[in-house]
Amino acid sequence: MFGLVVRFTCKDEESAAAFDRLVETTIEKIRDSEPGTLVYAAHRVDGRPLQRIFYELYRDRSAFDAHEKQEHTRRFLAARDELLASVEVDWLNLQASKGTTG
Repeated sequence: MFGLVVRFTCKDEESAAAFDRLVETTIEKIRDSEPGTLVYAAHRVDGRPLQRIFYELYRDRSAFDAHEKQEHTRRFLAARDELLASVEVDWLNLQASKGTTG
């Protein structure tokens, strides 16, 4: 399994609303066309209205690479920059799990 956690900080409330719409559209495409993407969850953060956290799990590195090549992912990556103040990525190495396995 291959995973990452991404923390996005939006520029302002208007940008956060636009980011949420972009995320909704993108996740629909991921759900429909990426069997190697096991979990792709977008979260709002309580008490921090401009922050969003993504939790992503892929079957393996090649599934992540396939995700990155998708048109909807490239569109998301290009459009998000104007909405964000910062992006932080933590790459995950699976130590132990229950549930989704790859």
